[in-house]
Amino acid sequence: MTLQESGEMYLETILVLSEKKNAVRSIDICEEMGFSKPSISRAIHLLEDGGYLVIDNNGYITLTELGREIAEKIYERHKVLTKLFTWIGVAEDIASEDACRIEHVISDTTFEAIKGHMRKYGSA
Repeated sequence: MTLQESGEMYLETILVLSEKKNAVRSIDICEEMGFSKPSISRAIHLLEDGGYLVIDNNGYITLTELGREIAEKIYERHKVLTKLFTWIGVAEDIASEDACRIEHVISDTTFEAIKGHMRKYGSA
């Protein structure tokens, strides 16, 4: 299963929520992302079928190793790109929105170059 941008967004959201609270359920994702319960439920089950997360009998969602790896990669990109954009003078809310769009399509090569540049010039 090739993960689309929306799947990456769900995994990233689950990761962020799991850092804030002990257990993540579908309703938490609904509230965070502003999507309907049926949309979230469908996406979560597709991600479960793909091996990116597991859902226990109480409805608690946990990322698998694969799901966590992807979520951490996307979340790192989000944080670094947001920091870069604010560093060059973009308002934080716009920087975060732009980072959210770019984090899914930027190549590993370009992202690593950005991180290297930020480390070299003191912003990373």
